[in-house]
Amino acid sequence: MNGVIRRLRLASGLVMLAYVTTHFVNHSLGLISVQAMDGALEHIYEYWASQLGAVLLYGAFATHYSLALWALWLRRSLKMPFAEATQLVLGFSIPFFLTDHVLQTRVADTFYGAGVGYYSAVLQTYFVTNPLRGALQFAVLLIAWVHAMIGLWFWLRLKRWYPRWQPILYAFALLLPTLAILGALEAGRQVTAMAEDPAWVAQFTQDHPRPAPADAAFLDQLVVWVRYAFVAALLAVLAARTVRWYWQRRHGVVRLTYPSGRVVPIVRGVSVLEASRMAGIPHASVCGGRGRCSTCRIRVDGPPEAMLVPAPEEVKVLRRVGAAPDVRLACQLRPHGDLRVTPLLPATAQARDGFSRPGYLHGAEREIAILFGDLRSFTQLSEKKLPYDLVFLLNRYFAETGQAVEAAGGHIDKFIGDGVMALFGLDSGVEAGCRQALAAARDMSARMESLNRALVHDIPEPLRIGIGIHTGPAIVGEMGYGSAVSVTAVGDSVNTASRIEGLTKTYGCELVISEAVALRAGIDVGDAPRHEIEIRGRVERLVVRTFAQARDLPERAAGKKVERVAAE
Repeated sequence: MNGVIRRLRLASGLVMLAYVTTHFVNHSLGLISVQAMDGALEHIYEYWASQLGAVLLYGAFATHYSLALWALWLRRSLKMPFAEATQLVLGFSIPFFLTDHVLQTRVADTFYGAGVGYYSAVLQTYFVTNPLRGALQFAVLLIAWVHAMIGLWFWLRLKRWYPRWQPILYAFALLLPTLAILGALEAGRQVTAMAEDPAWVAQFTQDHPRPAPADAAFLDQLVVWVRYAFVAALLAVLAARTVRWYWQRRHGVVRLTYPSGRVVPIVRGVSVLEASRMAGIPHASVCGGRGRCSTCRIRVDGPPEAMLVPAPEEVKVLRRVGAAPDVRLACQLRPHGDLRVTPLLPATAQARDGFSRPGYLHGAEREIAILFGDLRSFTQLSEKKLPYDLVFLLNRYFAETGQAVEAAGGHIDKFIGDGVMALFGLDSGVEAGCRQALAAARDMSARMESLNRALVHDIPEPLRIGIGIHTGPAIVGEMGYGSAVSVTAVGDSVNTASRIEGLTKTYGCELVISEAVALRAGIDVGDAPRHEIEIRGRVERLVVRTFAQARDLPERAAGKKVERVAAE
């Protein structure tokens, strides 16, 4: 049901946006002439005044306004972010300001024979006869446009393509109303100048008759009645919300416990997102609590009877992000009993955090390949170079290393000083990950040789790199704080890979890999030097293979049966 309501609200909003957009385009033609505006209006009016156009437009308005009242009724708290509050206030003000324009133009023209179906007639009223009414009309144009743009922003920023098109969309959102207002002002200036000519006024009065005085008085009174009706509907919903709150309060409260230990009492029917906002607890919600983005998702701990079964729309969103069974959307969960809730994303989460993403980002144990690389003798080199030169040199090295890792299908975990950590097999599996890591090592070695040739006149001696690769289980997920959140891995296998990289100094070679990596990758290491080493904290000794140059690594042995071993 919620999905149907969301689609109806979106569709009705888009219909009205199309109407406003065509009007703005028409207004902008005032920069040419009033005649150009009237010429375009004939074609636009032909569509919107048709039976189909009228049904679409007025049906969209009735639907959108009714659903806005329904959404206001469903809200248990009026505490909300500024953008949501702005959209809400502007949306409910539109009918109040627009009533006068609709009744004095469309209704007067259709039912009372008023000749106000042309721009010259409307502009004469707004710029000559009643400038105050004209100022209010300009205000409602801006109010309607800003309201629509906020709604579009909430909707479109959840699309993957939105960041690429954002500059164009922002330009459209700013330029169209600007051109429309400038066009209307210029056309109003033209009509004001023409109104100084008595002959033009006489002809205008004949071509555009006004409603009879009694009809005009009735229309003025009708404007007041309709405005009262809109205000009464809004006040009725607000009053009903207040009555509901006190009634539910008398029937007890439920308690939500947050990770900080804070307990928030709420009445039944309040969503977890609303509870967070009421209590002043920062909680992500990119889509504004509409159940679209998943950024408000929480881990829930409590009895099943305290939670209603999620609606199909919520299930669809949770599946999209690979959420665990105990994860719900805070904007959709309305507890009926005490629960412990843990927001899974920081309050600063962005739209991209709601996209479909691998489940391991929330934390999972995976068998992967881990690569560590480090520049040799960089400390001595840094003592002989200016800071600018060092930054340039490091960025060249990082670029070559990063491109090698990404070309092989790996993920750059982090750059640490003059070193790099990369993960392989996050999505492809550990065997493919080991092959990717070895391919990255070969490419890193080859790229380092090319880099040394390019920098032969800038460095006293060639840059040397040490690479260590290991495979095994690790905890993988997004970790960090604030803007420093990234996909990383922790665990014994990661520590072991780091220690293996350090062995390149001990054995005077460019690459050291654990034998488990070679077996998982399916390569024949031949007579590559074999060493058994002790790893602190481990009982068993670890077997490693060393290579003087990583680019000399053998390719995967064709048709050779690979022994499966656990990378302990």
